[in-house]
Amino acid sequence: MKTRSGLAGFAATVLLSLASVGFSAGAQPAKPAGSTLAAASAVFAGGCFWCLEADFDKLPGVLATESGYTAGKTANPTYHQVSAGGTGHTEAVRVSYDPAKVSYQQLVDYFWRHIDPTVKDRQFCDVGTQYRSGIYWQNEAERKIAEASRDALLKSGTLKQVFTEIAAASAFYPAEEYHQDYYTKNPIRYAYYRNGCGRDARVREIWGHK
Repeated sequence: MKTRSGLAGFAATVLLSLASVGFSAGAQPAKPAGSTLAAASAVFAGGCFWCLEADFDKLPGVLATESGYTAGKTANPTYHQVSAGGTGHTEAVRVSYDPAKVSYQQLVDYFWRHIDPTVKDRQFCDVGTQYRSGIYWQNEAERKIAEASRDALLKSGTLKQVFTEIAAASAFYPAEEYHQDYYTKNPIRYAYYRNGCGRDARVREIWGHK
């Protein structure tokens, strides 16, 4: 499981209790039944994808979230390969959203305030390039928004440095089914991990909110 300070025993327990199932690379998040709106997508990496999924699911206008792996060189990677390092991938979340209700700019702004951009190759208690943060743009408009947003944070003095990578999107590989919506399937284990990792405490320290 993830590299977590003081949580190795818990991680082992979780691993033993889970059974991986197959997945189809490139599958799109399902659109809510009866929806006639054209959904857009965006890809972000912010450490543990269980947590980033949970955060984005709270944002009005988000239709679905999907945990996966991106920005690496290994095709169809497994969780064990990514978490061990060496694939080049980072844990990421693909967000399906309604552009009429939430803009890409709002997604980016929301993302910043739910991660720690000031650290390199880690997020909270998870350490390694596989836990680096990132914004993966899919067109020039998204690139400009992401870069301008980062530059504005630095210019404002809110952050003294930003290590979050901003790069062109590449293949996104959905994670195994047991990782999808983990926080709703395993609320107690999820809460134990999130609290133990200090994610929310660090976010409050940086941004002054929950």
